[in-house]
Amino acid sequence: MTTHPTHAPHVLPATTHSYLARSAESLAEAMSTRDVPTRYACAHVAALRAAAALLAARARPQPTRGKRQKNAWVLLAEVAPQMAEWAGFFSAGAAKRAAAEAGSRRAVTEREADDLVRDADRFLAVVEQALGLVPHRVGALGDGLLQHRAG
Repeated sequence: MTTHPTHAPHVLPATTHSYLARSAESLAEAMSTRDVPTRYACAHVAALRAAAALLAARARPQPTRGKRQKNAWVLLAEVAPQMAEWAGFFSAGAAKRAAAEAGSRRAVTEREADDLVRDADRFLAVVEQALGLVPHRVGALGDGLLQHRAG
């Protein structure tokens, strides 16, 4: 259950909308590429951008003097506790994403990349809904993924 109020789209910051659009672009790129490490990395970046959209809408900057900066996944769990499980899941994949971005062909399997694409797609819809937006149809871009694999 959401503990934070949802926001009407007209009161969301422009940066929130920008991050959502960039998340969808990264997700589309993940779904269209045949390269497994790129697919994984783009899907992870899509999730990170979706998290950034929620943070842009809800986070309130705090002074960081003497405090260690927190990554987006830690902040997401703090700002939106209902997203803590998602944050932990995507945080755990950050090292694999870094290896994939570095060009490692052994960093992730095709199955892991495809699973992450589907998870990032679901996560984007969850974030859209949490922001009071009508979520995109999960799997709509995934239909292209299935066609891509068959072709």
